[in-house]
Amino acid sequence: MRRSVLIFAKPPLIGLSKTRLARSLGKAEARRIARMTMAKTLREVSGDPRWQAVLCATPDKYLASGFGGLWPQRLERRSQGAGDLTARLDKGLAEAPQGQVLFIGADAPDISRALIARAFEALKTADAVFGPATDGGFWLFGLHKRARTVSPFGNGVRWSGPHALADVRANLGQGVNVAELATLIDIDEAADWAVWTKRSL
Repeated sequence: MRRSVLIFAKPPLIGLSKTRLARSLGKAEARRIARMTMAKTLREVSGDPRWQAVLCATPDKYLASGFGGLWPQRLERRSQGAGDLTARLDKGLAEAPQGQVLFIGADAPDISRALIARAFEALKTADAVFGPATDGGFWLFGLHKRARTVSPFGNGVRWSGPHALADVRANLGQGVNVAELATLIDIDEAADWAVWTKRSL
């Protein structure tokens, strides 16, 4: 069975990524944190023979960029496409091969190769898997893509808030077997960074 990990990310550039963090900590610090979390994500996820990792990036003009080696040249790149997050996730799902598909961002510094492997292991018996985030969203979502799989990302999902995981889970429908991984911190706000750095000392 094919295994795919789709990494949805923006370049760690001022004005493009970590805009909420930049308002509190400043643009330079927000960029530094963005580079750190992205480097950790790509280091843990790319280059593993157990799955195919794909960087789904936006804007398109940066697709071929390496950012000083931050984005490995060997890593397959795809455009996120146009529209809101729902439309971009729908595109990622539509373009992914049939099999086990994971969606992750680049905001969780505690992500690990072991957790990715655990998500795929969970999908051996579950229909879907979530890696919950402390803010009510999720740092990972995975499912089995089949010929008639219906995207769970539409139908009123309230992104960037405390209801994102619950909304996507509701869209999966009744009777779906859902597994959960460890809850991690997504670094979106200054408070998230303060909690993570204090815990990591």
